[in-house]
Amino acid sequence: MIDPTARSGRHRGPWPDRVCSHGAVPQWSIVVPAKRLAVAKTRLRPLTAALGGPAHDELVLALLTDTVAAAVSCPAVAEVLVVTDDPAAADAVRPLGVRTLPDEPDRGLNPALEHGASHAVGDAVAALSSDLPALRPAELAAALAAAAVAPRCFVPDVHGTGTTLLTAVGTALRPRFGTGSAQAHRDGGAVPLTGAWPGLVRDADTPGNLRDALALGVGPRTAAFARRLELHAPR
Repeated sequence: MIDPTARSGRHRGPWPDRVCSHGAVPQWSIVVPAKRLAVAKTRLRPLTAALGGPAHDELVLALLTDTVAAAVSCPAVAEVLVVTDDPAAADAVRPLGVRTLPDEPDRGLNPALEHGASHAVGDAVAALSSDLPALRPAELAAALAAAAVAPRCFVPDVHGTGTTLLTAVGTALRPRFGTGSAQAHRDGGAVPLTGAWPGLVRDADTPGNLRDALALGVGPRTAAFARRLELHAPR
């Protein structure tokens, strides 16, 4: 894996850049997929069962909106596109200033991401998981800066088997999310990245992972929902 903190000098890719006071940097389009709430984050249902009613949907929306809010606040991001067929998900993220797209392929996660990427405004596109409530804008900025090392890069999850971020500059995204996605992306030529971005690698797709994210500090919506559940970080 490549640790961007160990690199000296700056690699320039063959893609168009914008210029800021720190030099030329690509401006990114971030694509976030949001499943229909009825089938999203099913491994978290044991946590929400006691509350009943719409509690599970509310938790999924909290994870999504905190993730999207962090992406919107990232200085390296020009736009965020949320691909979803769920009206409640679209309504939740629009006030954050994002574009929403219907999942016109309706063939699963990877076609939805390719569909979103096809509507990006520029050549620098990244697919971001929708369940990263501890993500900080600075972490995302650091990972996107590190992605200058190659046309396609990815950030493995904390377990090293999944993927939380996939980037492509001047080339097709070619997402391979799903079981074993880290190896699938590596086999497809994407370069794995590591760095000091704990919130980026902790996707909250299980009760244990959610508790670990809480230990890092999460966004306001997820934090409020955790208080309702009396859910706490591990001691």
